Amino acid sequence: MLLGSQLRRLREARGITREAAGYSIRASESKISRMELGRVSFKTRDVEDLLTLYGITDESERESLLSLAREANVAGWWHSYTDVLPTWFPTYVGLEGAASLIRVYEVQFVHGLLQTEEYARAVVRRGMKGASAADVERRVTLRLERQKYLLSDNAPEFHIVLDEAALRRPYGDREVMRGQLQHLIDVSARPNVRLQVMPFSFGGHSGESGAFTILSFPDADLSDVVYLEQLTSALYLDKREDVGQYEQALKELQQDSPGPAESRDLLRGLLQLS
Repeated sequence: MLLGSQLRRLREARGITREAAGYSIRASESKISRMELGRVSFKTRDVEDLLTLYGITDESERESLLSLAREANVAGWWHSYTDVLPTWFPTYVGLEGAASLIRVYEVQFVHGLLQTEEYARAVVRRGMKGASAADVERRVTLRLERQKYLLSDNAPEFHIVLDEAALRRPYGDREVMRGQLQHLIDVSARPNVRLQVMPFSFGGHSGESGAFTILSFPDADLSDVVYLEQLTSALYLDKREDVGQYEQALKELQQDSPGPAESRDLLRGLLQLS
């Protein structure tokens, strides 16, 4: 995505159309569009030819961008789990790992980055009916690996609004749910985590369309991405007007939900009742 945005910026600065850029590398206009969105792999030769077309002759600048191209083609650690993942999900894991700010509304269950191992296992078993025990464990392991980023030195900001329904819907037995609630209380105290609970008592709210995630990146050239998961696919929205509507919905959810401290008290109350 970073390389694609840089190539788009260079092309537009020279006033070159996507069609002309595609012609220079023996490709279509749509191929250039996918490259600029970071949706396809990069051939070093294609990047070299595009840089020449865009008038980039400085060797250090060329090498910096070619280095990005080589990095972009290196498979992420999560690709070893593609055998147990839906085809659309590796893209999300890559975006999640590159984000500096992750904003979430979740209603069905606790978000994967906040799940305990036992709760994650119960969720995966429910979602992978008929899967072997080994495949279930591989999916759980991937989820735990993703969580390490949230706890690392360069951890992203993680802002989440959890609907109360996600906290009351049981996955696993009583002890699993108690452990999950305690984990949420503990992790919500981390400086990079802002956890709020949207209570039943509030009634209807701006999250009526269901769960969604907004990913923001440290590079100013990268647009925010909204991730919407469906039963058989996922949507990745990056148009400014689309992202803006989801940002407004999340802003209203945050305003209408109790703050982090009050939400932590709500979690403690649920733990006492469980």
